[in-house]
Formats: sequence, structure tokens, C-alpha cells
Amino acid sequence: MMLFGVAWSDGALWFAAALALVIAEMLAPGFFLIFLGAGAASVGVVALIAPGLPVIVQALIFAVVTGALVALGWRWYRQSDRSSADPLLNDRAARLIGKRVVVCEAIVDGEGRVTVGDGAWSATGPDTAAGATVRIVGADGSVLRVEPA
Repeated sequence: MMLFGVAWSDGALWFAAALALVIAEMLAPGFFLIFLGAGAASVGVVALIAPGLPVIVQALIFAVVTGALVALGWRWYRQSDRSSADPLLNDRAARLIGKRVVVCEAIVDGEGRVTVGDGAWSATGPDTAAGATVRIVGADGSVLRVEPA
């Protein structure tokens, strides 16, 4: 096949497609294009071993191999252990449970603010004067539930 004035073998075209798909996966990772690239590389190998295969046969091999690779990848992804060593890694409010903090705005009628680190968080709990120490016992979204320490 002629492309850009150069004669390309079918295998070389499949390898070029595989390279383009792998590069696209690196630029925009989504864990899917890598399977298409592997399928294209597989057809490239087949086209080099058996030159002259009709394009429709190459396309069918690509579809079957890529489908099998996607299925295997999906199965592996579902079975792999992706749990974090720190289950509260992305739950900042839950990480605060049990900590003692200082009330910066008095808790009146069940609502006020507490100082956590260098910031202030909304808090709910029994009426407490500013400056008192309280313990965080829970969180409702970004609102901390506190009780006297």
C-alpha cells in the first residue's frame, strides 16, 4: 500500500497504528486504547508472518483479538485489589473524627464553628462557648458533629 509516497507493508501499517494508539493512551490515559494498540500490534505480527492476507481477514483478526484483550483487561480490573491502605484518604472530614479542637465561634442553638488546623469548620453540637475544647464525633458532609471534650 502506498502512503505518503512510500510503499508500506500491511504489517508496518498495523505497527504504526499500534504505536499511534499507545501514544494516544499515554497522552489521554483511560486504560482502553492500550488494548486497541495491543490488538493492532498482534495483527501486525500476523501480517508479517502471513503476508497477503485480505484486509477483511486482518480486520476480523483485529476485532477478535482486541475484543479478547478488552474482556481480559476488564476481568483483571474488576478482580484486582484497588483498596487503599488508607480508606479515609479522600474523606477529610472522617479523618478528623476523634480529634480535639477549639470552638472559635460559640455553638448556639446547635450551630457554630471550630478551628481545625489553620481553618475553621462549621460544627453542630450542644451549646458551647468560644474557646472551649470539643471532640469531633462525626461529620455530615463538611459539617462536623462535636461534643464537649
